[in-house]
Amino acid sequence: MEIVVSIVCFLVGGILAFVTFRYILKSKYNKALQDASAEAEVIKRNKLLEVKEKFLNKKADLEKEVALRNQKIQQAENRLKQRELVINQKQDEVQRKRQEIESVKSNYENQTAAIEKKKEELEKLQGQEREKLEVISGLSAEEAKAHLVEAMKDEAKTQAQSYINDIMDDAKLNANKEAKRIIIQSIQRVATETAIENSVTVFHIDSDEVKGRIIGREGRNIRALEAATGVEIVVDDTPEAIVLSAFDPVRREIARLALHQLVTDGRIHPARIEEVVTKVKKQVEEEIIETGKRTTIDLGIHGLHPELIRIIGKMKYRSSYGQNLLQHARETANLCSVMASELGLNPKKAKRAGLLHDIGKVPDEEPELPHALLGMKMAEKYKEKPDICNAIGAHHDEVEMTSLLAPIVQVCDAISGARPGARREVVEAYIKRLNDLEQVAMSYPGVTKTYAIQAGRELRVIVGADKIDDKETESLSNEIAKKIQDEMTYPGQVKITVIRETRAISFAK
Repeated sequence: MEIVVSIVCFLVGGILAFVTFRYILKSKYNKALQDASAEAEVIKRNKLLEVKEKFLNKKADLEKEVALRNQKIQQAENRLKQRELVINQKQDEVQRKRQEIESVKSNYENQTAAIEKKKEELEKLQGQEREKLEVISGLSAEEAKAHLVEAMKDEAKTQAQSYINDIMDDAKLNANKEAKRIIIQSIQRVATETAIENSVTVFHIDSDEVKGRIIGREGRNIRALEAATGVEIVVDDTPEAIVLSAFDPVRREIARLALHQLVTDGRIHPARIEEVVTKVKKQVEEEIIETGKRTTIDLGIHGLHPELIRIIGKMKYRSSYGQNLLQHARETANLCSVMASELGLNPKKAKRAGLLHDIGKVPDEEPELPHALLGMKMAEKYKEKPDICNAIGAHHDEVEMTSLLAPIVQVCDAISGARPGARREVVEAYIKRLNDLEQVAMSYPGVTKTYAIQAGRELRVIVGADKIDDKETESLSNEIAKKIQDEMTYPGQVKITVIRETRAISFAK
């Protein structure tokens, strides 16, 4: 019974506790709901205020934008009205000009019609005048036209020749003045001694007793010396001198040095001769290389192939028209450098081309090519630059010039070779050249006499006054100069002077 009461009491207490807890929870829920509703209402009012404020701002911005657009539209309308006014004014102007043009056109058509009418009348009058002139002159219109054309041709030729002469005189005046200035400045900066070489060398001895020792028993020493050196040794009655003759200067130098050592040493016999000649050949070869190196160092030229340096040194023992080839090459190189500097070109390349321009004259073998072409091929073989190779090959106009170095080398070569005292010619070749000059001029009709003067640097041509007139003397001079330039080889330049004179002769009796 007590247990039942306890269980009932426990149940009643639990139910009361549950009801109380539920009541408390419901009270808290209602309160929280009320608070949330109040907070939501506040948030709602704030959001409404924000939206209203944004709306008002957007509305104000839109009103401003609309006002601005209205202002722009108004301005555009004003501009359109102004343009329309201008267009109307232009249309009125165009209409007015159109009326003027119509009036001018009408006047032009009237004047054209009047001109055509007058033209027809003029042609009719010209025809009548032509018929009268043909009757008076006895010539047809075509014949008269031919006479007039011939007269005009002669007059045009005279005027053209006069104009050409004026242009040529002016060009010569300016060109010669500038060219002479550059050439004179170049020559003034270069001074080179001229070395004269022959095809023989005179070896001096102290006494004529040495001649017998040089000849040897039955001539064995002199034969051994000639065989070893390739030089003809002439022992004659000339006191205290022996002549060494050979076309190759290197051989002559080897023979001279070998003979000097043999005479100094006193032992002269075939075995000793061969030994000394072999030794001297090595010395000369070393001297050639040393001379080439010293030349390139003196001129400030670097990077040459060793074979080219040897060829340059070999120039020391070669001469051309009596002018030492190495001195000529050095002089040409210095002239090229100075002239290239005056003309604003590279002086180092010009000096290099000037030094190498005659390397074809000292080949190890004797080919059939001209020395300029051979020198160009040698330069190409040893990897010289194309413009330098072209300058070497073109300095005698045997190939076309492709760079500005070529004419500079050609001119400086002529300056070095043609200046007074630089070269000399064999008498026979000199006389033949002068005769050839005179014969070239005598081959032209109208020439009566020719004289080569000033060592062949001027050719005076005397023509008959009854065969050639004054106008033809200028063309004759040019033709002779061109023929000499194309057909002959000569140092420097040749001046051609054509002389035409009229002589009146009377006799007093």
